[in-house]
Formats: sequence, structure tokens, C-alpha cells
Amino acid sequence: MRYSIFTLVGFFLFLCSNAQSPAFVSIETRYGAIIVKLYDETPAHRDNFLKLVKDHYFDTTLFHRVVPNFVIQGGDPDSLFTTPSDTTILKQQRLMPEYNEALFHKRGALGAGRDDNPLEASLFSQFYIVQGRRWTDAELDALEKRIGKGFTVSPAKRAVYTTLGGQPRLDGDYTIFGEVVQGMDVVDKIAGVTAYKELPVEPVRLKLKVLKRHDVKRLTRKLRKEQQ
Repeated sequence: MRYSIFTLVGFFLFLCSNAQSPAFVSIETRYGAIIVKLYDETPAHRDNFLKLVKDHYFDTTLFHRVVPNFVIQGGDPDSLFTTPSDTTILKQQRLMPEYNEALFHKRGALGAGRDDNPLEASLFSQFYIVQGRRWTDAELDALEKRIGKGFTVSPAKRAVYTTLGGQPRLDGDYTIFGEVVQGMDVVDKIAGVTAYKELPVEPVRLKLKVLKRHDVKRLTRKLRKEQQ
């Protein structure tokens, strides 16, 4: 089969544009939608999250942990309608950490949950979104002293933590693989729901979907206008 040079060039450009475009996912809840952008700097976590979303893994799971001024967390397989044996198998799966000094726990950061395993490997399905709070320079100084072990908050990060806010004490311990680009008001609403031992009294169920190209273009235009 023969193709024209224009067809081949067009196909090549299409592949390149796909590779360069970041992926966006909509996290839909009864409080509204949260749209997150996934980072290319953490490809294993990005690809794993996209696969789970496309497989509808997260549908009917919950935001099972809400801590005001800290995080909201979801994706726990225990909140799925599965058998105990299925849940045990799912919990054994891990992702090796993809730490990146440039990616930190600012307000709206999307991170991978983990337990206290020695490899600091991420649980393959649990994720959290940072609500956080604003910090003062004095608080950040005290945090550096308390954590020790070479832990420092750089001037660039301080500028973010003292204005936008976040949770700096999590830096270097959990993989950040994306950020909220729209819907932080929804995160704030969920973080403020009535909870018992961090579990919302009224279930906050999730439904996730990958945004299509035309939705991403529309979103990008909207975000650019808001930044002007």
C-alpha cells in the first residue's frame, strides 16, 4: 500500500502532538468535578493512573479519608465491591517511587498513597489531593529543624508554601504525579464534610474519566483566559 508524503507527514505530526500533550483526568463527585493534569516527569505513575481510569477501576470507590488543611484521599480497594481475597491481591501491588525535587506538595498536588514499606513504594491505586494551608517562614524553619536529616525547604518552595499553601512535611516521602487545574473549590468542600475517624459520614463516591482532545483544548483555552 502506498501513501502520499502529505499523509505520512500528517500522521507523524499527529503522533508528535499526542506525545507532547499532557493527559487530563476528571474526578467526578456529587460536589462537582476536579480536573487534574498528570505529569510526564513521573511516567510510571501517570501510565498506571491512566490505565486504572480507562478500566473504570475507580468507579464506585470513595474519597475514604478527609483531613481538613491536609489531604483528601481516594482509590482504596477496600471501598470497592470486591471479595476479601480480591482486595488482598490488589493491595500487594506497588509502584516504585518517582521522586522529583521539582514536584512538591503545594496546594492542589496529586500524590500517590503508600504504607510504611521499606522501599517507599506507592500503593498502585490510592491517590490523594493536597488541600494544605499557608505556612509562615518561621513555621518552615521549625519544620526543617524538626525533620532534620538534611530536609530543607528551598526559597522557590517557600514562595509557594507561604502564598498558595500546601503540606511541605510530605516532601521527599511520597510521589507527586499531577496537580489540580480546575476544581479546588470542590476539594475544599470535600475536605470540609462531616467525617468519623477521617471517613466521610456520607459517602463521597468517585467516577473518573480521561478528557478527550477537544475537551483538553477547551479547558486549555479557559485556563489561559483565567490567567490573563
